[in-house]
Amino acid sequence: MAELVFFSGTMDCGKSTLALQTAYNYRQRGLNGIIFSMKDRAGDGKLSSRLGLITDAVEVRSDTNFWVEVSAQRMRGRVDYIICDEVQFYSREQVDQLARIVDEIEINVYGFGITSDFLTNLFPGSARMLELADRVERLQVEALCWCGARATHNARTVNGVMVREGEQVVVGDTDGNAVVAYEVLCRKHHMQGMTAQHSDAAELSPHTLLESGE
Repeated sequence: MAELVFFSGTMDCGKSTLALQTAYNYRQRGLNGIIFSMKDRAGDGKLSSRLGLITDAVEVRSDTNFWVEVSAQRMRGRVDYIICDEVQFYSREQVDQLARIVDEIEINVYGFGITSDFLTNLFPGSARMLELADRVERLQVEALCWCGARATHNARTVNGVMVREGEQVVVGDTDGNAVVAYEVLCRKHHMQGMTAQHSDAAELSPHTLLESGE
């Protein structure tokens, strides 16, 4: 039976690399599929990894209807699998469309994305994937916080300083030289607001106050 599978993790844990590897494995077996991506670092219509791998993809937009897209592709040829990267940016309705494709057309759909935003809130697309997926797989490659602990949270930084307000979706990367960037942190340092550049400037969270004895 076909499955809807959600591969989740923080930034820097190899989601896009696994998506590219999955597509490669299918192609090696002579199977045809569709790769979707959204807001990729390499630009529209691309799926890329930080290791330098890149391939063409169908750019997902707010009005993309996966049922229509896949139906049109099937008129031109076989569709044996579907890969969806950056699925956290998809709407709940779009994830419903992917689930319908699995159930009614019986095509495997593999979704790759981060679960929560820089405020630790679930992205709508990721939340719906967690609700509907047949399987949820956590990536085994562990991203690390600057302290060496396993990174579990995504932080947004402005000039290296962690921020706790702003729009949920602001495109950036983990390049620390960018004005707006992202950094993966362990829960402790995310709660304290301690980034790699400002590890000595923790916010006075209740956790910090308890540790200092104040």
